[in-house]
Amino acid sequence: MSVKIDTMTAPRFVDLLRHGTVSGGARLRGSCDDPLTSDGWAQMARATADAPAWSLIISSPAQRCAAFARQLAAQHQIPLRFDSALAEWHFGAWDGLPFAQLPADQLLRLWTNPADFAPPAAEPFAAFQTRVLTAWQTVQQSNEPHSLLITHGVVIRVLIAEVLQMPVTALALLEVPPANLSRLCLYPAPGQPSLLFHRS
Repeated sequence: MSVKIDTMTAPRFVDLLRHGTVSGGARLRGSCDDPLTSDGWAQMARATADAPAWSLIISSPAQRCAAFARQLAAQHQIPLRFDSALAEWHFGAWDGLPFAQLPADQLLRLWTNPADFAPPAAEPFAAFQTRVLTAWQTVQQSNEPHSLLITHGVVIRVLIAEVLQMPVTALALLEVPPANLSRLCLYPAPGQPSLLFHRS
């Protein structure tokens, strides 16, 4: 006998998966789109090995997310869509540069208070945050019982900070290593979203 889930009262879940390690070494990647390394593929495979029955995968269109998303969706026959709102923050003139080439004092300002400092020609942080949280609102308003978002480090930080009501100045305190998997729980109104786990 099948069990019918009441989606009006049962909590729903949203998993956040960061892409794995990419080629090209340590650099600031926003629109710069290096592919996954073989280790990166293996990291993401391990992170999803004991995966639940996701009802939908939503991926950033960047190849470091999209390539694995396509494979995972095909392997498990899960619907897949791409959302450019889940793309990484664009770092302007710094995009794609190795960290060693960036001025250390300005890089520190970027991480500690991105709302007040951005690289030349970068996407304004407020605009980045707005597009990410607009996508989050769409996810919350859907009826999907368990979605997987495959995306980027700063995107995940913004989403978790929103759920935990953390200030922008605390984003850098959230470690999001390659292939990190987090799970958010969405409760029916008037309940609020919560963080169930955050692990690599």
